[in-house]
Amino acid sequence: MTRTSAPVDAPGTGAWEGLVTTALLGTDRRTPPGTAPGQDAPVALLDAAAVETVRRRAGLRPARAAQRPRPAPADGRPPLPAAAARRLAMLLVDRPGASAGGRRGTAPDLMELLPQWLAAANARGFAPPPQVLPALLDAARGRTDLRPAALEFAGPRALWLARLNPDWRFALRSAPGGGAAPPPVADDDRTRQVWQEGLFAERVALLSALRSGDPAAARELLATTWATERAEDRLMFLDSLRTGLGPDDEPFLEQALSDRSRNVRATAAELLSALPGSALAARMAVRAAACVAIDHTRGSGAAGTAPTPTIVVEAPHECDPDMERDGVVPKAPAGRGERSWWFGQLVEAAPLGTWSRRLGGRTPREIVALPVADDWQGELHAAWCRAAVRQGDAEWSRALLGQPSAPEAGGPGAVSLAERAKLLGTLGAAERAEWVAGFIAAHGLSEAFQLLGVCAVPWAPPLGRAVVDALNIARDAGSYPWSFSGVMGLAERCLDPSESGRLDALLAVPDEPEDASPGAGGYWAEAFQRLVTTLRLRAAMIEELGPAKSTAPA
Repeated sequence: MTRTSAPVDAPGTGAWEGLVTTALLGTDRRTPPGTAPGQDAPVALLDAAAVETVRRRAGLRPARAAQRPRPAPADGRPPLPAAAARRLAMLLVDRPGASAGGRRGTAPDLMELLPQWLAAANARGFAPPPQVLPALLDAARGRTDLRPAALEFAGPRALWLARLNPDWRFALRSAPGGGAAPPPVADDDRTRQVWQEGLFAERVALLSALRSGDPAAARELLATTWATERAEDRLMFLDSLRTGLGPDDEPFLEQALSDRSRNVRATAAELLSALPGSALAARMAVRAAACVAIDHTRGSGAAGTAPTPTIVVEAPHECDPDMERDGVVPKAPAGRGERSWWFGQLVEAAPLGTWSRRLGGRTPREIVALPVADDWQGELHAAWCRAAVRQGDAEWSRALLGQPSAPEAGGPGAVSLAERAKLLGTLGAAERAEWVAGFIAAHGLSEAFQLLGVCAVPWAPPLGRAVVDALNIARDAGSYPWSFSGVMGLAERCLDPSESGRLDALLAVPDEPEDASPGAGGYWAEAFQRLVTTLRLRAAMIEELGPAKSTAPA
């Protein structure tokens, strides 16, 4: 039996403290007991400390043995190939901390490759070698973006370790219920028990699992305790209804519009507005349509000028209680006018099909092309952007995005780059990449960073070529190299490894134009060398892991 020990409360316990005090003061000022001052005093102090150390170690009495932890659960997944296991150990050792965008040198940033390695290993269903789990948990502890993939790869043994080390408790919080699987959907008794008695994380996990398999059962379970839940819990539970959201959820969400919590009411209204056939969406459509009309007389006063159909806006003059109940926030943020604030919320929540009926049967592209009077274009288009993202409407997203080569796409316009990035998320991966490639070809990389962030990885060939060509143009122009370090870092992680062969011609130090930044040529050469090395390393990583089980489209 394993035993731990506790110190004996024996006489002379203060002797050690006395020796420590003597050592701190020095034997010239204080000598050990029974020792005369002089050159023998330091030796006597060390002898006394040695004796006291042995006495303290020996003077221990047995304590009650701690209960041994249960063995770690088995992991039934196949083990990593040997080469991939060595690669993982290498990636985990190289942990310099946060990657610096402007770093120098040609060596790849291995820690930045770890997320891709984990994604590839998870796609192939491998289990980690047990000895790397501590380092993997340490890496995930320092990077929250790494945790989902790291914990999926680490498997059940990571949760077993997390219960033994407080530094890894984040793994228990990240895995709902501390890794406890929700009960089977068919087990009604166990489901009710967990819902009524479980921890909050367990209840969230249960509701999410039910919602994925049986949305109606999840909603009915939530309704049984809805009135007694705390406001913050009601908000989290209500958010789970986004999964499988459908018309059958409308009665429950309509009731939530009268909730005593403003945040709950706002979330219920947002979910209802994502259902174009809901009563709330119809109410919002009536309100929004009353604010927008076509004026066919604009431009008719000038000689030889035909009337130009123009959208005119008359924003609401008040936010009445019915509007507030339907999710309109009455108080505008600082710097925003109340009327424009209310108007934007109405348009955002109205079904996008409202506008073709209201504006003469025009298509989304034709509607977006219409001029808007009195500087309302920015507010109106921004609200349409939010509606298109909320309702997942690809046709409206295309209309609002416009052509990537349009002049306004490269700078301030009715639709900002942040809004364009969200609109791109409603399109398929191939269409997204094609649009961003066209944007880069027309406007360069200076405004493309956030657009590149929504593109599927690895980048499609047209997008990869557009990025490399734009980097090459910036290099030849002697542009300030550090301003492109963010895009270069993205390219290291997202460019298809097969593109490495096209970069060999860019590895030499270029001739620097007279107006180039000092040392720019050397920086560009290093950056391209690092990019090539990283791409080849990524190709080797994938080869070591072997083919994926299945290839699902991004």
